[in-house]
Amino acid sequence: MSLNLKKVSGTLSGISPLIVGGAVFNTQYNDNPTALPIYRLLEKAFSLGINAIDTSPYYGPSEELLGNTLRQMAEDGKVERNNYYICTKVGRLHLDDFDYTPSWVEKSVTRSLQRFHTSYLDVVFLHDIEFKTADDIIGALQMLMALKKRGLIRYVGISGYPVYFLYQIAKLSKETPDIGPLDLVMSYSNMCLQNTTLQLYYDKFLSDTGVKLVNNASILSMSLLRNQETKSFHPASSGLKKRCHELGSMLQNKYNVDLADLATRFAIREWKDKHGKTVLGVSTVEELEIAWKQYQLVLDGSLDDKDRELIDISREFLGEQLNETWESGIKH
Repeated sequence: MSLNLKKVSGTLSGISPLIVGGAVFNTQYNDNPTALPIYRLLEKAFSLGINAIDTSPYYGPSEELLGNTLRQMAEDGKVERNNYYICTKVGRLHLDDFDYTPSWVEKSVTRSLQRFHTSYLDVVFLHDIEFKTADDIIGALQMLMALKKRGLIRYVGISGYPVYFLYQIAKLSKETPDIGPLDLVMSYSNMCLQNTTLQLYYDKFLSDTGVKLVNNASILSMSLLRNQETKSFHPASSGLKKRCHELGSMLQNKYNVDLADLATRFAIREWKDKHGKTVLGVSTVEELEIAWKQYQLVLDGSLDDKDRELIDISREFLGEQLNETWESGIKH
């Protein structure tokens, strides 16, 4: 496969609209992530012009699997380091285990550099900030900014679930010495067919906090918006899970429409208009090709009118579960 990759600009605007998500290269989503066709998946993604990868040390072997694959692709003459962006995270170790101390932040970044066989990381997010206090967050961000000044990181951001708390911390960071405006914010499951909270905050992030880019992750809400069974770890209420499963069945039986396809098109269409980036969690080449097809359908606009009708039907069907969220993190 000829990739014909271009050198990336190194600026945030150079990140492709779609990003390969690395959370799926973990036992939470796949029983044996080492058996996944990561080489072929990245090869396909790069051939389509997708030039960014998002992962985290929290995602089990994801960093190592991706890093080793990228090194092998470089040895095979497929890619060079300046052909793609690496986005990773620091601070979350295990389900209920976090370390935001400056010493660990530095150690984690160093470890990620080693795993990716690189001298710099394009983006580093402080991972799931809602689980820590504001003081812990500020201290960790100050260290990340120090590492940015040393050239180990190009851009610094925060990630998490509660959009309002992300907004509060982004505002606080802008006013804090040794931090200033953050480069990026990323939230998950908050700009999808079931919940569009992130969309409401987009302009506020740019105008009030100085954040340059807002990324949208988990557009299928961590397996909630698909016809298959929702993953067991999902924190949504039983009522929300049940209603989304019913929605998938209704769309399939009445309109011959796959919930995941409709949800993918909805999220990409809405976020594309915001000039943000969308993270795709795909485990195989086939899943990537399906997502890419939905992206192309959004670009050509051929399903816009039909989708608007189906989206209205879906969101009305969700009823009280529309924009329902779940508890995440500590009380602030």
